Amino acid sequence: MPEFVDEDETTPLLRDDPRGNDFQDDNYKSRWRSIRVMYFTMFLSSVGFTIVITSLWPYLQKIDDSANATFLGWVVAAYSLGQMVASPLFGLWSNHRPRREPLVCSILINLSANIYYAYAYLPRTHNKYHILMSRAFVGFGAGNVAVVRSYVAGATSLKERTNAMANMSACQALGFILGPALQAGLTFIGELGYTLAVIDLKLNMYTAPALLATIFGVINILLVVLVLREHRVNDDGQHIQAVNYISEDQVSITEDSEENIDRVAAVTSNVLFFIVMFIFAVFETIATPLSMDMFAWTRKEAVFYNGIIICCIGFESILVFLVVKVASQRVGDRPVLLAGLAIIFCGFFVLLPWGNYYPKIQWADLKNNSLISQTSSNGTLEPTGCPYEQTWCQYTPVIYLAQYISSDFLIGVGYPACNVMSYTLYSKILGPKPQGVYMGWLTASGSGARTLGPVFVSHVYTLLGPRWAFALICIMVAAAIVLLSAVYHRLIAFSVRYGRAID
Repeated sequence: MPEFVDEDETTPLLRDDPRGNDFQDDNYKSRWRSIRVMYFTMFLSSVGFTIVITSLWPYLQKIDDSANATFLGWVVAAYSLGQMVASPLFGLWSNHRPRREPLVCSILINLSANIYYAYAYLPRTHNKYHILMSRAFVGFGAGNVAVVRSYVAGATSLKERTNAMANMSACQALGFILGPALQAGLTFIGELGYTLAVIDLKLNMYTAPALLATIFGVINILLVVLVLREHRVNDDGQHIQAVNYISEDQVSITEDSEENIDRVAAVTSNVLFFIVMFIFAVFETIATPLSMDMFAWTRKEAVFYNGIIICCIGFESILVFLVVKVASQRVGDRPVLLAGLAIIFCGFFVLLPWGNYYPKIQWADLKNNSLISQTSSNGTLEPTGCPYEQTWCQYTPVIYLAQYISSDFLIGVGYPACNVMSYTLYSKILGPKPQGVYMGWLTASGSGARTLGPVFVSHVYTLLGPRWAFALICIMVAAAIVLLSAVYHRLIAFSVRYGRAID
Protein backbone atom coordinates (compact mmCIF):
# COMPACT_ATOMS: atom_id res chain seq x y z
CA MET A 1 0.00 0.00 0.00
CA PRO A 2 1.55 3.35 -0.99
CA GLU A 3 2.26 5.96 1.64
CA PHE A 4 0.30 9.21 1.68
CA VAL A 5 1.63 12.64 2.56
CA ASP A 6 0.06 13.96 5.72
CA GLU A 7 -0.84 17.46 4.51
CA ASP A 8 -4.40 17.97 3.20
CA GLU A 9 -3.31 20.48 0.59
CA THR A 10 -1.33 17.81 -1.28
CA THR A 11 -4.45 15.73 -1.82
CA PRO A 12 -5.29 15.97 -5.52
CA LEU A 13 -8.76 16.38 -6.93
CA LEU A 14 -11.01 13.33 -6.42
CA ARG A 15 -8.47 11.61 -4.14
CA ASP A 16 -9.88 11.96 -0.65
CA ASP A 17 -7.93 12.42 2.56
CA PRO A 18 -6.90 8.87 3.56
CA ARG A 19 -6.05 9.60 7.15
CA GLY A 20 -7.87 7.77 9.93
CA ASN A 21 -7.69 4.54 11.87
CA ASP A 22 -9.98 2.69 9.47
CA PHE A 23 -7.95 3.39 6.34
CA GLN A 24 -7.12 -0.25 5.64
CA ASP A 25 -10.35 -1.89 6.71
CA ASP A 26 -13.31 -2.82 4.58
CA ASN A 27 -15.56 -0.16 6.08
CA TYR A 28 -13.24 2.58 4.92
CA LYS A 29 -13.10 1.22 1.38
CA SER A 30 -16.84 0.69 1.24
CA ARG A 31 -17.44 4.19 2.63
CA TRP A 32 -15.38 5.88 -0.07
CA ARG A 33 -16.83 3.70 -2.82
CA SER A 34 -20.27 4.86 -1.70
CA ILE A 35 -19.16 8.49 -1.53
CA ARG A 36 -17.82 8.23 -5.07
CA VAL A 37 -21.19 6.89 -6.20
CA MET A 38 -22.63 10.11 -4.75
CA TYR A 39 -20.03 12.08 -6.71
CA PHE A 40 -21.15 10.29 -9.86
CA THR A 41 -24.82 10.89 -9.04
CA MET A 42 -24.12 14.61 -8.71
CA PHE A 43 -22.18 14.50 -11.99
CA LEU A 44 -25.06 12.84 -13.87
CA SER A 45 -27.60 15.19 -12.28
CA SER A 46 -25.59 18.14 -13.59
CA VAL A 47 -25.29 16.57 -17.05
CA GLY A 48 -29.04 15.97 -17.11
CA PHE A 49 -29.70 19.67 -16.53
CA THR A 50 -27.05 21.33 -18.69
CA ILE A 51 -27.34 18.98 -21.65
CA VAL A 52 -30.49 20.81 -22.81
CA ILE A 53 -30.02 24.29 -21.33
CA THR A 54 -28.41 25.92 -24.39
CA SER A 55 -30.96 24.44 -26.82
CA LEU A 56 -34.04 25.03 -24.67
CA TRP A 57 -34.83 28.46 -26.13
CA PRO A 58 -34.45 27.42 -29.81
CA TYR A 59 -36.47 24.25 -29.16
CA LEU A 60 -39.27 26.33 -27.66
CA GLN A 61 -39.25 28.69 -30.64
CA LYS A 62 -39.30 25.81 -33.10
CA ILE A 63 -42.23 23.82 -31.73
CA ASP A 64 -44.39 26.69 -30.44
CA ASP A 65 -44.42 30.12 -32.10
CA SER A 66 -46.22 31.67 -29.12
CA ALA A 67 -43.25 31.10 -26.77
CA ASN A 68 -41.32 34.24 -25.83
CA ALA A 69 -38.40 35.14 -23.57
CA THR A 70 -40.74 35.58 -20.61
CA PHE A 71 -42.08 32.05 -21.01
CA LEU A 72 -38.50 30.79 -21.28
CA GLY A 73 -37.97 32.16 -17.78
CA TRP A 74 -40.90 30.09 -16.52
CA VAL A 75 -39.60 26.96 -18.26
CA VAL A 76 -36.16 27.31 -16.69
CA ALA A 77 -37.80 28.11 -13.35
CA ALA A 78 -40.02 25.01 -13.58
CA TYR A 79 -36.98 22.77 -13.11
CA SER A 80 -36.02 24.55 -9.93
CA LEU A 81 -39.58 24.71 -8.65
CA GLY A 82 -39.84 20.95 -8.97
CA GLN A 83 -36.52 20.54 -7.19
CA MET A 84 -37.58 22.94 -4.43
CA VAL A 85 -40.72 20.90 -3.71
CA ALA A 86 -38.95 17.53 -3.84
CA SER A 87 -35.75 18.30 -1.91
CA PRO A 88 -37.19 18.40 1.66
CA LEU A 89 -39.34 15.34 0.88
CA PHE A 90 -36.40 13.27 -0.35
CA GLY A 91 -34.28 14.58 2.52
CA LEU A 92 -36.90 13.48 5.09
CA TRP A 93 -37.23 10.13 3.34
CA SER A 94 -33.45 9.59 3.50
CA ASN A 95 -33.41 10.29 7.25
CA HIS A 96 -35.67 7.32 7.98
CA ARG A 97 -35.11 4.83 5.17
CA PRO A 98 -32.11 3.50 3.21
CA ARG A 99 -30.95 6.17 0.79
CA ARG A 100 -31.25 3.79 -2.15
CA GLU A 101 -35.02 4.21 -2.04
CA PRO A 102 -35.28 8.00 -2.58
CA LEU A 103 -32.34 7.93 -5.00
CA VAL A 104 -33.78 5.23 -7.27
CA CYS A 105 -37.25 6.78 -7.15
CA SER A 106 -35.95 10.25 -8.01
CA ILE A 107 -33.78 9.00 -10.89
CA LEU A 108 -36.73 7.07 -12.37
CA ILE A 109 -38.81 10.26 -12.30
CA ASN A 110 -35.94 12.16 -13.92
CA LEU A 111 -35.42 9.79 -16.84
CA SER A 112 -39.18 9.49 -17.48
CA ALA A 113 -39.41 13.30 -17.62
CA ASN A 114 -36.57 13.45 -20.16
CA ILE A 115 -38.50 11.06 -22.41
CA TYR A 116 -41.55 13.33 -22.01
CA TYR A 117 -39.38 16.31 -23.05
CA ALA A 118 -38.21 14.49 -26.18
CA TYR A 119 -41.85 13.92 -27.23
CA ALA A 120 -43.07 17.44 -26.38
CA TYR A 121 -43.43 18.28 -30.10
CA LEU A 122 -46.11 15.60 -30.67
CA PRO A 123 -49.27 17.37 -29.40
CA ARG A 124 -50.91 19.62 -31.98
CA THR A 125 -51.28 22.56 -29.59
CA HIS A 126 -49.81 23.95 -26.35
CA ASN A 127 -46.39 22.37 -26.95
CA LYS A 128 -44.69 24.94 -24.77
CA TYR A 129 -46.70 23.79 -21.77
CA HIS A 130 -45.58 20.21 -22.31
CA ILE A 131 -41.97 21.40 -22.22
CA LEU A 132 -42.81 23.33 -19.04
CA MET A 133 -44.26 20.22 -17.38
CA SER A 134 -41.42 17.96 -18.48
CA ARG A 135 -38.80 20.34 -17.05
CA ALA A 136 -40.76 20.54 -13.78
CA PHE A 137 -40.65 16.74 -13.45
CA VAL A 138 -36.95 16.65 -14.35
CA GLY A 139 -36.42 19.14 -11.53
CA PHE A 140 -38.52 17.05 -9.14
CA GLY A 141 -36.24 14.10 -9.82
CA ALA A 142 -33.22 16.33 -9.23
CA GLY A 143 -34.39 16.81 -5.64
CA ASN A 144 -32.07 13.89 -4.84
CA VAL A 145 -29.24 16.43 -4.57
CA ALA A 146 -30.34 16.88 -0.94
CA VAL A 147 -29.83 13.15 -0.34
CA VAL A 148 -26.40 13.26 -2.01
CA ARG A 149 -25.20 16.21 0.07
CA SER A 150 -26.51 14.82 3.35
CA TYR A 151 -24.87 11.46 2.66
CA VAL A 152 -21.46 13.00 1.95
CA ALA A 153 -21.77 15.31 4.98
CA GLY A 154 -22.61 12.38 7.26
CA ALA A 155 -20.01 10.01 5.82
CA THR A 156 -16.99 12.34 6.19
CA SER A 157 -15.04 13.66 9.16
CA LEU A 158 -14.65 17.37 9.77
CA LYS A 159 -11.18 17.34 8.19
CA GLU A 160 -12.43 15.40 5.16
CA ARG A 161 -15.52 17.54 4.69
CA THR A 162 -14.14 20.47 2.68
CA ASN A 163 -12.20 18.15 0.37
CA ALA A 164 -15.22 15.91 -0.16
CA MET A 165 -17.55 18.85 -0.83
CA ALA A 166 -15.02 20.36 -3.24
CA ASN A 167 -14.71 17.01 -5.02
CA MET A 168 -18.48 16.77 -5.29
CA SER A 169 -18.63 20.27 -6.73
CA ALA A 170 -15.86 19.32 -9.16
CA CYS A 171 -17.98 16.40 -10.37
CA GLN A 172 -20.88 18.78 -10.71
CA ALA A 173 -18.64 21.06 -12.78
CA LEU A 174 -17.56 18.12 -14.95
CA GLY A 175 -21.23 17.51 -15.66
CA PHE A 176 -21.61 21.20 -16.31
CA ILE A 177 -18.88 20.87 -18.94
CA LEU A 178 -19.97 17.62 -20.51
CA GLY A 179 -23.66 18.56 -20.83
CA PRO A 180 -23.21 21.59 -23.14
CA ALA A 181 -20.32 19.81 -24.90
CA LEU A 182 -22.60 16.91 -25.75
CA GLN A 183 -25.32 19.33 -26.85
CA ALA A 184 -22.82 21.19 -29.07
CA GLY A 185 -21.59 17.86 -30.45
CA LEU A 186 -25.14 16.80 -31.29
CA THR A 187 -25.85 19.91 -33.35
CA PHE A 188 -24.54 18.02 -36.41
CA ILE A 189 -27.86 16.12 -36.42
CA GLY A 190 -29.56 19.41 -37.30
CA GLU A 191 -33.07 20.67 -36.64
CA LEU A 192 -34.69 18.15 -39.02
CA GLY A 193 -32.67 15.11 -37.93
CA TYR A 194 -34.13 11.66 -38.42
CA THR A 195 -37.58 10.16 -37.89
CA LEU A 196 -37.97 6.82 -36.12
CA ALA A 197 -41.45 5.85 -37.26
CA VAL A 198 -41.65 2.73 -35.07
CA ILE A 199 -41.70 4.80 -31.90
CA ASP A 200 -42.98 8.02 -33.53
CA LEU A 201 -39.83 9.91 -32.53
CA LYS A 202 -38.02 12.78 -34.23
CA LEU A 203 -34.35 12.43 -33.35
CA ASN A 204 -32.78 15.86 -33.82
CA MET A 205 -30.41 18.29 -32.11
CA TYR A 206 -33.12 19.14 -29.55
CA THR A 207 -34.45 15.69 -28.60
CA ALA A 208 -31.21 13.66 -28.74
CA PRO A 209 -29.68 15.29 -25.60
CA ALA A 210 -32.75 14.45 -23.49
CA LEU A 211 -32.65 10.84 -24.64
CA LEU A 212 -28.94 10.64 -23.84
CA ALA A 213 -29.72 11.96 -20.34
CA THR A 214 -32.19 9.07 -20.02
CA ILE A 215 -29.42 6.56 -20.72
CA PHE A 216 -27.26 8.24 -18.08
CA GLY A 217 -30.14 7.82 -15.61
CA VAL A 218 -30.22 4.06 -16.18
CA ILE A 219 -26.48 3.86 -15.49
CA ASN A 220 -26.96 5.88 -12.30
CA ILE A 221 -29.66 3.53 -11.00
CA LEU A 222 -27.41 0.51 -11.54
CA LEU A 223 -24.58 2.13 -9.56
CA VAL A 224 -26.87 3.11 -6.68
CA VAL A 225 -28.36 -0.38 -6.42
CA LEU A 226 -25.13 -2.35 -6.81
CA VAL A 227 -22.49 -0.22 -5.04
CA LEU A 228 -24.04 2.19 -2.51
CA ARG A 229 -23.95 1.21 1.18
CA GLU A 230 -25.01 3.12 4.30
CA HIS A 231 -22.16 4.76 6.25
CA ARG A 232 -21.90 7.45 8.91
CA VAL A 233 -18.89 8.82 10.82
CA ASN A 234 -18.46 11.43 13.53
CA ASP A 235 -16.33 14.58 13.27
CA ASP A 236 -13.21 12.54 14.09
CA GLY A 237 -13.86 9.99 11.34
CA GLN A 238 -14.98 7.12 13.61
CA HIS A 239 -17.85 4.95 12.40
CA ILE A 240 -21.15 5.34 14.19
CA GLN A 241 -24.56 3.79 13.59
CA ALA A 242 -26.11 4.71 10.24
CA VAL A 243 -28.46 7.68 10.37
CA ASN A 244 -31.38 5.60 9.11
CA TYR A 245 -31.39 3.34 12.16
CA ILE A 246 -31.20 5.58 15.23
CA SER A 247 -31.66 4.11 18.70
CA GLU A 248 -33.56 5.84 21.50
CA ASP A 249 -30.32 6.96 23.15
CA GLN A 250 -29.11 8.47 19.90
CA VAL A 251 -32.41 10.28 19.45
CA SER A 252 -31.99 12.11 22.75
CA ILE A 253 -28.45 13.14 21.78
CA THR A 254 -29.67 14.36 18.41
CA GLU A 255 -32.41 16.44 20.00
CA ASP A 256 -29.90 18.11 22.33
CA SER A 257 -27.62 18.80 19.39
CA GLU A 258 -30.46 20.35 17.47
CA GLU A 259 -31.12 22.81 20.30
CA ASN A 260 -27.48 23.90 20.17
CA ILE A 261 -27.29 24.68 16.45
CA ASP A 262 -26.64 28.37 15.82
CA ARG A 263 -29.89 29.30 14.10
CA VAL A 264 -28.61 32.67 12.90
CA ALA A 265 -25.63 31.03 11.21
CA ALA A 266 -27.81 28.32 9.65
CA VAL A 267 -30.37 30.78 8.30
CA THR A 268 -27.63 33.09 7.02
CA SER A 269 -26.05 30.16 5.17
CA ASN A 270 -29.38 29.45 3.49
CA VAL A 271 -29.78 33.12 2.51
CA LEU A 272 -26.27 33.31 1.07
CA PHE A 273 -26.79 30.06 -0.84
CA PHE A 274 -30.09 31.47 -2.18
CA ILE A 275 -28.33 34.59 -3.45
CA VAL A 276 -25.47 32.63 -5.05
CA MET A 277 -27.88 30.29 -6.86
CA PHE A 278 -30.18 33.18 -7.85
CA ILE A 279 -27.28 34.97 -9.48
CA PHE A 280 -26.14 31.94 -11.43
CA ALA A 281 -29.71 31.12 -12.50
CA VAL A 282 -29.93 34.62 -13.96
CA PHE A 283 -26.65 34.10 -15.79
CA GLU A 284 -27.51 30.71 -17.31
CA THR A 285 -31.03 31.80 -18.30
CA ILE A 286 -30.06 34.99 -20.07
CA ALA A 287 -26.94 33.72 -21.87
CA THR A 288 -28.66 32.44 -25.04
CA PRO A 289 -31.21 35.28 -25.53
CA LEU A 290 -28.55 37.92 -24.71
CA SER A 291 -26.07 36.52 -27.22
CA MET A 292 -28.74 36.27 -29.94
CA ASP A 293 -29.83 39.87 -29.29
CA MET A 294 -26.39 41.44 -28.99
CA PHE A 295 -24.31 39.42 -31.47
CA ALA A 296 -27.04 38.62 -34.05
CA TRP A 297 -26.43 34.88 -33.72
CA THR A 298 -28.88 32.39 -35.22
CA ARG A 299 -30.49 29.72 -33.03
CA LYS A 300 -27.96 27.11 -34.11
CA GLU A 301 -25.01 29.48 -33.61
CA ALA A 302 -26.26 30.45 -30.14
CA VAL A 303 -26.54 26.80 -29.08
CA PHE A 304 -23.10 25.94 -30.49
CA TYR A 305 -21.13 28.97 -29.27
CA ASN A 306 -22.74 29.13 -25.84
CA GLY A 307 -22.12 25.41 -25.48
CA ILE A 308 -18.41 26.02 -26.08
CA ILE A 309 -18.36 28.97 -23.66
CA ILE A 310 -20.10 26.99 -20.92
CA CYS A 311 -17.64 24.13 -21.44
CA CYS A 312 -14.77 26.55 -20.94
CA ILE A 313 -16.41 27.88 -17.77
CA GLY A 314 -16.73 24.30 -16.54
CA PHE A 315 -13.03 23.60 -17.05
CA GLU A 316 -12.28 26.88 -15.32
CA SER A 317 -14.48 25.80 -12.41
CA ILE A 318 -12.47 22.61 -11.93
CA LEU A 319 -9.29 24.67 -11.60
CA VAL A 320 -11.10 26.89 -9.11
CA PHE A 321 -12.06 23.85 -7.02
CA LEU A 322 -8.41 22.82 -6.92
CA VAL A 323 -7.48 26.28 -5.65
CA VAL A 324 -10.40 26.38 -3.22
CA LYS A 325 -9.31 23.14 -1.54
CA VAL A 326 -5.90 24.63 -0.81
CA ALA A 327 -7.08 28.17 -0.05
CA SER A 328 -9.74 27.05 2.44
CA GLN A 329 -7.12 25.09 4.39
CA ARG A 330 -4.76 28.05 4.49
CA VAL A 331 -7.12 30.97 5.12
CA GLY A 332 -10.44 29.30 6.04
CA ASP A 333 -13.82 28.82 4.35
CA ARG A 334 -15.25 32.27 5.10
CA PRO A 335 -12.56 34.38 3.34
CA VAL A 336 -12.92 32.20 0.22
CA LEU A 337 -16.68 32.77 0.23
CA LEU A 338 -16.20 36.53 0.64
CA ALA A 339 -13.66 36.67 -2.20
CA GLY A 340 -16.00 34.68 -4.45
CA LEU A 341 -18.85 37.15 -3.93
CA ALA A 342 -16.53 40.07 -4.73
CA ILE A 343 -15.47 38.41 -8.00
CA ILE A 344 -19.10 37.75 -8.98
CA PHE A 345 -19.87 41.44 -8.39
CA CYS A 346 -17.06 42.39 -10.79
CA GLY A 347 -18.39 39.89 -13.35
CA PHE A 348 -21.84 41.48 -13.52
CA PHE A 349 -20.47 45.01 -13.33
CA VAL A 350 -18.34 44.30 -16.42
CA LEU A 351 -21.49 43.14 -18.23
CA LEU A 352 -23.27 46.51 -17.89
CA PRO A 353 -23.77 48.15 -21.34
CA TRP A 354 -21.74 51.31 -22.04
CA GLY A 355 -20.90 53.45 -25.07
CA ASN A 356 -22.66 54.92 -28.09
CA TYR A 357 -23.11 51.87 -30.33
CA TYR A 358 -26.39 49.99 -30.40
CA PRO A 359 -27.36 46.39 -31.27
CA LYS A 360 -28.66 45.42 -34.70
CA ILE A 361 -32.47 45.48 -34.77
CA GLN A 362 -34.45 42.66 -36.38
CA TRP A 363 -37.01 44.93 -37.98
CA ALA A 364 -34.27 46.60 -40.03
CA ASP A 365 -33.73 43.30 -41.85
CA LEU A 366 -37.42 42.81 -42.52
CA LYS A 367 -38.07 46.42 -43.56
CA ASN A 368 -35.20 46.56 -46.03
CA ASN A 369 -35.77 42.98 -47.20
CA SER A 370 -32.03 42.54 -46.91
CA LEU A 371 -30.06 39.33 -46.89
CA ILE A 372 -28.44 40.06 -43.54
CA SER A 373 -30.76 37.60 -41.85
CA GLN A 374 -29.40 34.10 -41.62
CA THR A 375 -30.98 31.02 -43.14
CA SER A 376 -31.66 28.33 -40.57
CA SER A 377 -30.87 24.67 -41.12
CA ASN A 378 -34.40 23.87 -42.27
CA GLY A 379 -34.17 26.39 -45.12
CA THR A 380 -36.38 29.16 -43.72
CA LEU A 381 -35.32 32.77 -43.27
CA GLU A 382 -34.39 33.46 -39.66
CA PRO A 383 -34.25 37.12 -38.54
CA THR A 384 -31.25 37.91 -36.36
CA GLY A 385 -30.49 40.69 -33.92
CA CYS A 386 -32.45 42.39 -31.16
CA PRO A 387 -36.25 41.99 -31.62
CA TYR A 388 -38.03 45.26 -32.35
CA GLU A 389 -40.71 44.31 -29.77
CA GLN A 390 -38.08 44.95 -27.08
CA THR A 391 -38.12 48.75 -27.17
CA TRP A 392 -34.92 49.04 -25.10
CA CYS A 393 -32.98 47.68 -28.10
CA GLN A 394 -33.31 51.13 -29.71
CA TYR A 395 -31.65 53.10 -26.89
CA THR A 396 -29.51 50.62 -24.87
CA PRO A 397 -25.84 50.38 -25.92
CA VAL A 398 -24.63 47.07 -27.29
CA ILE A 399 -22.77 44.60 -25.05
CA TYR A 400 -19.59 43.60 -26.83
CA LEU A 401 -18.37 40.02 -27.16
CA ALA A 402 -15.25 40.94 -25.14
CA GLN A 403 -17.49 42.11 -22.25
CA TYR A 404 -19.52 38.92 -22.45
CA ILE A 405 -16.48 36.64 -22.37
CA SER A 406 -14.80 38.67 -19.58
CA SER A 407 -17.96 38.41 -17.51
CA ASP A 408 -18.14 34.66 -18.17
CA PHE A 409 -14.57 34.29 -16.94
CA LEU A 410 -15.15 36.22 -13.70
CA ILE A 411 -18.43 34.49 -12.90
CA GLY A 412 -16.73 31.17 -13.68
CA VAL A 413 -14.24 31.96 -10.90
CA GLY A 414 -16.60 33.42 -8.31
CA TYR A 415 -19.59 31.09 -8.58
CA PRO A 416 -17.87 27.72 -7.92
CA ALA A 417 -15.97 29.17 -4.95
CA CYS A 418 -19.20 30.52 -3.42
CA ASN A 419 -21.15 27.38 -4.23
CA VAL A 420 -18.85 24.88 -2.51
CA MET A 421 -18.10 27.16 0.46
CA SER A 422 -21.80 27.83 1.09
CA TYR A 423 -22.84 24.25 1.69
CA THR A 424 -19.50 23.23 3.22
CA LEU A 425 -19.96 25.90 5.91
CA TYR A 426 -23.60 24.89 6.31
CA SER A 427 -22.76 21.21 6.89
CA LYS A 428 -20.13 22.17 9.49
CA ILE A 429 -22.52 24.54 11.27
CA LEU A 430 -25.14 21.78 11.64
CA GLY A 431 -22.80 19.47 13.53
CA PRO A 432 -23.34 15.77 14.32
CA LYS A 433 -27.08 15.51 13.68
CA PRO A 434 -28.82 13.83 10.71
CA GLN A 435 -28.67 16.37 7.91
CA GLY A 436 -31.16 14.98 5.38
CA VAL A 437 -33.95 17.45 6.11
CA TYR A 438 -31.55 20.36 6.67
CA MET A 439 -29.80 19.68 3.37
CA GLY A 440 -33.26 19.39 1.85
CA TRP A 441 -34.01 22.93 3.01
CA LEU A 442 -30.68 24.17 1.68
CA THR A 443 -31.37 22.57 -1.70
CA ALA A 444 -34.91 23.99 -1.60
CA SER A 445 -33.40 27.41 -0.92
CA GLY A 446 -31.18 27.06 -3.98
CA SER A 447 -34.08 25.73 -6.02
CA GLY A 448 -36.24 28.65 -4.95
CA ALA A 449 -33.51 30.93 -6.22
CA ARG A 450 -33.37 29.03 -9.50
CA THR A 451 -37.15 29.40 -9.73
CA LEU A 452 -37.27 33.13 -9.10
CA GLY A 453 -34.03 34.00 -10.92
CA PRO A 454 -35.17 33.04 -14.43
CA VAL A 455 -38.59 34.65 -13.94
CA PHE A 456 -36.99 37.83 -12.62
CA VAL A 457 -34.42 38.17 -15.39
CA SER A 458 -36.79 37.21 -18.22
CA HIS A 459 -39.27 39.91 -17.16
CA VAL A 460 -36.74 42.62 -16.36
CA TYR A 461 -34.61 41.86 -19.42
CA THR A 462 -37.59 41.79 -21.79
CA LEU A 463 -39.16 44.98 -20.44
CA LEU A 464 -36.18 47.11 -19.34
CA GLY A 465 -33.09 45.54 -20.90
CA PRO A 466 -29.70 44.33 -19.66
CA ARG A 467 -28.70 47.56 -17.93
CA TRP A 468 -31.47 47.31 -15.34
CA ALA A 469 -31.22 43.53 -15.03
CA PHE A 470 -27.48 43.46 -14.32
CA ALA A 471 -27.50 46.60 -12.16
CA LEU A 472 -30.06 44.97 -9.85
CA ILE A 473 -27.89 41.85 -9.66
CA CYS A 474 -24.91 44.01 -8.65
CA ILE A 475 -26.99 45.49 -5.82
CA MET A 476 -27.99 42.00 -4.67
CA VAL A 477 -24.38 40.77 -4.60
CA ALA A 478 -23.32 43.87 -2.64
CA ALA A 479 -26.08 43.10 -0.10
CA ALA A 480 -24.77 39.53 0.23
CA ILE A 481 -21.27 40.84 0.96
CA VAL A 482 -22.66 43.13 3.68
CA LEU A 483 -24.66 40.23 5.22
CA LEU A 484 -21.65 37.92 5.24
CA SER A 485 -19.51 40.60 6.88
CA ALA A 486 -22.14 41.19 9.56
CA VAL A 487 -22.37 37.54 10.68
CA TYR A 488 -18.82 36.54 9.77
CA HIS A 489 -17.86 35.61 13.35
CA ARG A 490 -20.81 33.20 13.70
CA LEU A 491 -20.18 31.10 10.58
CA ILE A 492 -18.03 28.47 12.28
CA ALA A 493 -18.21 24.69 12.68
CA PHE A 494 -20.41 23.20 15.42
CA SER A 495 -17.47 21.41 17.05
CA VAL A 496 -15.38 24.62 16.97
CA ARG A 497 -18.16 26.60 18.59
CA TYR A 498 -18.33 24.17 21.52
CA GLY A 499 -14.58 23.73 21.91
CA ARG A 500 -14.24 20.19 20.54
CA ALA A 501 -12.06 21.32 17.65
CA ILE A 502 -9.87 24.25 16.64
CA ASP A 503 -10.84 26.48 13.71
